[in-house]
Amino acid sequence: MAKQGMKIKIGVMGSASGPTLRNPHAVALARRLGEEVARRGCILITGACPGLPDKAAEGARQCGGFVFGISPAFSRREHLEIYGSPIEQYDMILYSGMGLMERDIVNIRSSDAIAIVGGGVGSLNEFTVAYEERKPIGVLTGTGGLSNHIPEILAFLHRRNDPERLVYDDDPERLIDRLLALTARVTPPLRESDIGGEREAPSYTQVEKTRRRQRRVRDRVTQREENNGNGRGSRKHVGSRGSKRAPKKAEVRQR
Repeated sequence: MAKQGMKIKIGVMGSASGPTLRNPHAVALARRLGEEVARRGCILITGACPGLPDKAAEGARQCGGFVFGISPAFSRREHLEIYGSPIEQYDMILYSGMGLMERDIVNIRSSDAIAIVGGGVGSLNEFTVAYEERKPIGVLTGTGGLSNHIPEILAFLHRRNDPERLVYDDDPERLIDRLLALTARVTPPLRESDIGGEREAPSYTQVEKTRRRQRRVRDRVTQREENNGNGRGSRKHVGSRGSKRAPKKAEVRQR
């Protein structure tokens, strides 16, 4: 399934540890989620962490899918020895060196859509970033943790549980189909300023005004330099007695 000649990238975010990993039903659903992503020709993105996202990566890899991990670690060695994270299921890992929290932003922005499976506090951070940045989000319900409480969280925070941005399903196949349909309808923000971030660039009108002002200043400077050059050239050839032109070095020696 292609989008403007590129494969759609689905980020799978969820529990890296905790009780959901001891739930065989949640583990099986996570693996099936990865399989469905791969069967639709999409790229699966995770934070290259253990847990349910890694089970999804395993499912995608077994179905011939491409799996891309964005690690918080600086290097492969740190990824393995300090974070204790897996590498077996991944076709490519980016070692961001950004740590866990900052890495989450890269995960979200690298994905066209997000799927939540299980989830704890870290997944809550990923969900809120995705929600604020208007990413299409699919929630695999019945997998425990965050996935069972998103409507309550949004209601508590007085935020919309918008069906044009969020879909819920307890079946991985249906969830991915609905998430892809949602992704096809959603127009992503153009700039960070469109989602309430810092305004990183002026509007087109302001840019044009600035360029016109710069051209006027440049034209005035150029005209002034030409006028001054013409004046100096006239005095140089007059050679009048009143000229203040300094004598050349050769003339000084002769005198």
